[in-house]
Amino acid sequence: MITTSRTVTTPERPARRELTAATVGGVVEFFDWTLYGVLAPYFAQQIFPGSDSLTKLLAAYMGFAIGFFTRPLGSIVMGRVADTRGRRFMMTLSVSVIAIGSLLIGLAPTYASAGVTGAVLVVVVRFAMGLSVAGELASSAAFVTETAPRSRRFLYSAISYGGSALGQLLSFAVLSVLLVGFGKEGLENGAWRYGFLVGAVLGLAALWIRRSVEEPEEFVRTRVSGERPKVGPLLRANLRKLLAVFFISVGTTMSVYFGSLYLPQYAIGAGVVSASAGSTLIMVAVLVQFIAMVVFGKISDRLGPLTLTRVGLVYLAVATVPLMSALLSGAIPFLPAACLYVIGAAPALAVLNVLGGRLFPIHIRAMAIGVSTSLAVASFGGTFPLVAESMTGSGHQDWVGWYAAAGAVISVIASLFIRRSDLRDDEN
Repeated sequence: MITTSRTVTTPERPARRELTAATVGGVVEFFDWTLYGVLAPYFAQQIFPGSDSLTKLLAAYMGFAIGFFTRPLGSIVMGRVADTRGRRFMMTLSVSVIAIGSLLIGLAPTYASAGVTGAVLVVVVRFAMGLSVAGELASSAAFVTETAPRSRRFLYSAISYGGSALGQLLSFAVLSVLLVGFGKEGLENGAWRYGFLVGAVLGLAALWIRRSVEEPEEFVRTRVSGERPKVGPLLRANLRKLLAVFFISVGTTMSVYFGSLYLPQYAIGAGVVSASAGSTLIMVAVLVQFIAMVVFGKISDRLGPLTLTRVGLVYLAVATVPLMSALLSGAIPFLPAACLYVIGAAPALAVLNVLGGRLFPIHIRAMAIGVSTSLAVASFGGTFPLVAESMTGSGHQDWVGWYAAAGAVISVIASLFIRRSDLRDDEN
């Protein structure tokens, strides 16, 4: 009897439930992050002490800044938890903290009723949420890296990171609903609390979704093996890749905070768009960026992540200054300029989660992603509006485009220090 053998290819499992679990965290995180910023002018007057409205608002924005300052610390602490206790464990913990934090801010007592108690509560909560957000980003990136089907890794990376764009859009939508329903005066008198209560509900929904998924098989196998290498030597051995991801994140995070947060103010200050139109049109640009990320993620699964990432970063390095100059001169309307700019950041944003995850060993994956990206966000992303506003205030608004372009140049150079052979278990 002659027997013939044939190779049976096991079809990939779609892992849609895991993708949903990873994505909802980004939605909740960026909803809360953006909502605090857009509602600060309304709740600052009730919660924070001060002799005038500006002092109170600045105090509220300090609470916003604290979240950025704590991210690097959170990436070390929470990243280590994710690398030892598990991705699912950290993802569940992070959204729990976000849900509880949103609820506490929504229930914070006013300065008139309890003195500085409410302000202290908000600051402490923002500190805790900053730690949690760092853990959320790192553990979700590791989770997607380890659960996404091989042929759709970067599509899944794009969709999961795209949850941040959806969270931003949702926060602006909630603000619009509150303004329509209660008006500016109603928000200042306490209706702002409803926004944070929505954040608490979203966090609980994300918690329910995440409790239904299991730890990635790749992580479980490693933990069962009992192998526990020392963290220090592993980090030193991967220093080149850590620095590469950090510097790639520099230009990427600057483009995010310029394109989705500061660009309306940039255009409003130049008188090329009204305040109401700028706030509305930027939501369209964010949606366009999300769609572009999904498209580029799908393309990256065929062509590999490094090529498209470099193309997008070179585009930002070359096109930012001409685009911003054309916007300031009125040669290009706000919406086309905004869309053309944010599309340039889409390739790097689409792949960075899984690209970063595949660069590092599983024992330090979450910590390595978290440390390298959070340091970049804290140093160059969170500070971008402040630096840009300082340039504009000193009469050098045209410098803002050059500053963002310089960040992109740094990222282009950094991307050259990543080799295709660095990507673990990746054919691309």
